[in-house]
Amino acid sequence: MNGPDDHKIDAWGFATRGPHSATDDTSRAPDPTTAPDHPPPAAAVPRPAPRPAPARPPAPHQDHDPQRTARAALTRILEPGDETAGRWLRQMGPVALWQALSDDDAHPPPGASPTKIAGLRLRASRARPEEDLAAVTALGGRFICPNDDEWPGQLDDLGDARPIGLWVRGRTNLRMWALRSVAVVGARACTEYGAHLATALSAGLADRGWTVVSGAAYGVDGAAHRGALAADGATVAVLASGVDYIYPRGHTELIGRIIEQGLVVAELPPGDHPTRSRFIQRNRVIAALTRGTVVVEAELRSGSLVTARRATSLGRFTMGMPGPVTSGLSAGVHQLLRGEATVVTDADEVIELVGAIGDLAPERRGPTLVRDLLDPVAARLWEALPARGSADAGHLGREAGIPRDVAHGKLLELQSLGFVQRCGDRWELTRRAEATDGSRRGGT
Repeated sequence: MNGPDDHKIDAWGFATRGPHSATDDTSRAPDPTTAPDHPPPAAAVPRPAPRPAPARPPAPHQDHDPQRTARAALTRILEPGDETAGRWLRQMGPVALWQALSDDDAHPPPGASPTKIAGLRLRASRARPEEDLAAVTALGGRFICPNDDEWPGQLDDLGDARPIGLWVRGRTNLRMWALRSVAVVGARACTEYGAHLATALSAGLADRGWTVVSGAAYGVDGAAHRGALAADGATVAVLASGVDYIYPRGHTELIGRIIEQGLVVAELPPGDHPTRSRFIQRNRVIAALTRGTVVVEAELRSGSLVTARRATSLGRFTMGMPGPVTSGLSAGVHQLLRGEATVVTDADEVIELVGAIGDLAPERRGPTLVRDLLDPVAARLWEALPARGSADAGHLGREAGIPRDVAHGKLLELQSLGFVQRCGDRWELTRRAEATDGSRRGGT
């Protein structure tokens, strides 16, 4: 969609001009209330001084790009995840497909049924892509398309179910954030246990530099976003509505915080509302966008399981956090864990799966007891002592298979460590052995 001269490269290796630039503020589309209709020529754009991070990815030059305008129109005409329409888009291109759907006299897409075409053309008659693009720009957002610099390439794994484009609100670059991202999903009606797990897990991921992606719903989704925000980390909310249609209404403040600190993403154009099928299709974007999906709580019939299984089909990691076996809200997770998912209990274990080589979770071990520090001969002799009563060194040596003089020396070691006590020429266990945490190991 762009010629070879559309981009300049800054000192950081990013494009500084053109419809896809993600790091240079000077390449943003001009404010329509103050700027001329056309952007300045490339030579007039000053080269920015290098800086560590962009304040905001630029809004693409949307007004004069027919491909982008056509894709914006198609997001209002076609339902998310429609693979038949995705095949038409791949075969015909966005401009030709939009024309075929908006012109009653045009040839319909190949293999399209009259009923489906009639419905799509009815929608097309109401499509106003320029208004939608202006609306998202007024919100400080943007519309990104495949092959844009900000487009996350992993979404292409969805094939013909790939989003037509994405409407985005937020200051940061979606592609960059998605490179190290994990989906945290689960039940809307979660328990306190589930909310605690989601919050702690997401805070841990965010603290380690990972982006937390979820759907901004009640329950686990909301807890996941809040955990990342509390850790001053990165979080992305993928909506089943337009980026200006807040749903659920009870999360108006939360979604506002995500827009300020993170990103809000949607396939649907501004003003569009969620439906049951759109929630299901939204889940495929969450699964494809991230490197792995963690299910915190889910019933046997749950949209979170749909997300997890879609992640598996796309070759992503699928993980689950177990709960009580008596809880119906953990039954779906446990079923997932019996199949394709991996048990995780915290952020370290998640990162061990989805991260780079060497990102290992710390080894999990129970407490070290004093008896664990005994050498093998002393341990065998200690185990030979009767639980009640006493025995002499000769008897204990025979029980442990140790010569009497060696047994006597080891008994003295055990005595110094507080494991045994002497009663004349006999030996017995002391009841305070396990309390001697500061004892040192005896020699061999």
